[in-house]
Amino acid sequence: MTVPASTAPQVPPQQDSQLDSQLGSQPDPRQDPHPQPPQDPGQDPGQAPRQDPGPRPDPPRDPQPESHVPPQQEAPPGPAVTFTPRPQSTRGADTRALTQVLFGQLKDLEPGTGEHTRVRAALIEANLPLVRYAAARFRSRNEPMEDVVQVGTIGLINAIDRFDPERGVQFPTFAMPTVVGEIKRYFRDNVRTVHVPRRLHELWVQVNAATEDLTTLHGRTPTTPEIAERLRISEDEVLSCIEAGRSYHATSLEAAQEGDGLPGLLDRLGYEDPELAGVEHRDLVRHLLVQLPEREQRILLLRYYNNLTQSQISAELGVSQMHVSRLLARSFARLRSANRIEA
Repeated sequence: MTVPASTAPQVPPQQDSQLDSQLGSQPDPRQDPHPQPPQDPGQDPGQAPRQDPGPRPDPPRDPQPESHVPPQQEAPPGPAVTFTPRPQSTRGADTRALTQVLFGQLKDLEPGTGEHTRVRAALIEANLPLVRYAAARFRSRNEPMEDVVQVGTIGLINAIDRFDPERGVQFPTFAMPTVVGEIKRYFRDNVRTVHVPRRLHELWVQVNAATEDLTTLHGRTPTTPEIAERLRISEDEVLSCIEAGRSYHATSLEAAQEGDGLPGLLDRLGYEDPELAGVEHRDLVRHLLVQLPEREQRILLLRYYNNLTQSQISAELGVSQMHVSRLLARSFARLRSANRIEA
């Protein structure tokens, strides 16, 4: 309970000094010579006071890595392991060895059985790199490489069916001409829009090779006389070869002309005249009509050019209809006899 200062008993100054002299040697119970640290409210009174450890240092911060790449762990001590790719010659030798083994199995199997089909398919799959190597020689033909590989695979299958391992010839040596020949046959028969003679096709290959050599030599596109002099052929043959080389791809009739901006070739072509087929017949009839008498010529003109009936013709000429009919029949007989085409 707190007593206000105005109601507390006042001690005289003299008594206060005497009290101080009497208690001068006694310590003031209100003053603790050994001050204790403030007690934690959550601490029990009977427990020893907690020692203040002092200011706590800041926890160490992890240094930021310079990059986001995690540090590589050190490899355990030991011999270094390096990967050495298998050389191409080793893979080729493995393929040849596998091919010989498969052919040895294939000759003992009966065609048409499941085991024969399986071994034959394994042979085809093992020698597909040979087909891709042969097809790479035709990259400049502007044909999809997948189509060329498929055609070469047909040649590979034919070579597998005809190969005899007892002759002592390696299968790649036997199969390569068959694969290349199948691809060349495909380009000769199916790719060209217009078929060209074989000699002209072979000469076109030489013209292309000479053009590349002269372009590298002079730094420009060679002229026709320079190519002809290089191959020792005439300029007309060079021009024919260049035209033959364009037979691989046909130009669309609807394509616009480059440079001049003119419409397509189809828009500039004339239409077919329906009367064109009768030109020869009209000329023949005109030649035969001049051989008839004048009256018969007039009757034919009135009947077939003016579309008059026999009664109208008889009224105009002043003769009977029966006579007009006889004159027409006689004119037809003369025309048939004079027509050498039907004769």
